[in-house]
Amino acid sequence: MTADFIILDAGTIFARNRSQGVADQKDFNFIDIYSLGKVDLTPYKCLVITGFSDQDFLYKERHAIREFLDRGKVVVFCGNLVTNWLPGGKPFIAKDIKRFSDYRVRKVIDHPIFRGVEEDDMTLKKGVAGFFARGHHPLPKDAEVLLMLNEGEPITYIDRNSTAGTILAHVGFDLFGYMQTDEKKTTDRISAQLRSWVLEECAALQEGMVKA
Repeated sequence: MTADFIILDAGTIFARNRSQGVADQKDFNFIDIYSLGKVDLTPYKCLVITGFSDQDFLYKERHAIREFLDRGKVVVFCGNLVTNWLPGGKPFIAKDIKRFSDYRVRKVIDHPIFRGVEEDDMTLKKGVAGFFARGHHPLPKDAEVLLMLNEGEPITYIDRNSTAGTILAHVGFDLFGYMQTDEKKTTDRISAQLRSWVLEECAALQEGMVKA
């Protein structure tokens, strides 16, 4: 069976620990990040990139990412942008924290990726806030915001305008990493719901390209 998802392996112990559960999924393939630009991405529907990646290298290979998107595919990036490799993306801005509530996560819309996921479960991890997001990315034009911090900073958005594909950008850890956390919290739903949304989004993109 051909995998639908391809994940760039950043090669760090933190990235590998976070993706342990993902590696067991049959429709996810891992490649060394430095293979980007050499590997044929055509068979895949979604390219997954984490914040542990070498973003100077991603900038050098930004055309491969752009070409993938312009074929009507999806890129999921979770992390802090520091170089200009993601179409429409702008550098990460850290949150100036003054009080506990500054880290509170709010849903902007009831999006399928986060349906049934409680805001407190995203805000707190073992009673500590700040793991889910500690800042934001300024939005591309007409981006759809899914989640924000307490004062309105966008932490998760969908960009369908910068390319012919779709970008999901999240300012925190890999959202697919919730496959292996099993924290007995509503956040355990995120990875499976994200996977389903990506496949539906890809189907809609491909249908739109055929009709065009």
